[in-house]
Amino acid sequence: MRIPARFAPILFSAVLSAIMVCIVSAFVLATSQGIDSEFPAQWLESCLTTWPVAFPTVAIVAPLVRRMVGRVTA
Repeated sequence: MRIPARFAPILFSAVLSAIMVCIVSAFVLATSQGIDSEFPAQWLESCLTTWPVAFPTVAIVAPLVRRMVGRVTA
């Protein structure tokens, strides 16, 4: 199954934000509370509550960042 190319920016934002949320929330939880038996549940809850913020943020900010980088690179 292939997704039409017109959805590439949305898919990019969804995948990038999901990866970032998973990594950053795991790091923050591990450094602030340590890793114990509750870690997986806390991590999942953190991912599920922060991804709805991260996804639209990446969707809005990524095109702006691409333009800024395009202006300062050769």
